[in-house]
Amino acid sequence: MLNRPRTARLRRSAAAAAVAVAVLALGACESESDGRKKAAGGDGPSVVAPGKPGEPARTLSAEEAAAALPDDSPNSADFGYTQMMIEHHEQALQMTALAPQRAESTQVKRLAERIAAAQKPEIDSMRGWLANNGGPKKDGAHGHDHGAMPGMATQAQLKQLRESDGSAFDELFLKLMITHHQGAVTMAADVLSEGNNVQVEEMANDVIAQQTAEIGRMRNM
Repeated sequence: MLNRPRTARLRRSAAAAAVAVAVLALGACESESDGRKKAAGGDGPSVVAPGKPGEPARTLSAEEAAAALPDDSPNSADFGYTQMMIEHHEQALQMTALAPQRAESTQVKRLAERIAAAQKPEIDSMRGWLANNGGPKKDGAHGHDHGAMPGMATQAQLKQLRESDGSAFDELFLKLMITHHQGAVTMAADVLSEGNNVQVEEMANDVIAQQTAEIGRMRNM
């Protein structure tokens, strides 16, 4: 189910990158070709842009190449994802902060450190993305209740984790964190299908890759 939307998005990103490179190339060579253009009496520089799969390449003017760049303006799914994932990550940090004092297993302690080290910068990136795109949106949750986000631990579960110690903590931590990661992967998959912004797509792909790998490691502990 993930492969189809991710493949389509990657193709769109690749096409956008190709056209963007073409536009940059035009700007770089414009001054050099200006004299030749005037001497030849041409209308302006052109560039060959790759076509879609199965379609021939096209020759575009600078204006056409710029216009061909896909619109990746953020939509409600992009805003909803970033706002919810910030809260989702923050709960993971609450859980990992308990591990140094309460975990018995060195593996669990190291896992908690890795999770915290990865998710703190991701929170900063998502907050930066929101700031650069007009800030949080009240309707940006895309119809989701933040309290019902997939994988979120309940207050009762968090209380139980805070009161656990030793091997009991390790077992509960892994159980809750596996569910938490699975929820994050679900949210990331949703925004890959429904979102429109390339930067959000990249952040979601990072979440899927990293947290899927961590789920595998936790299941083996």
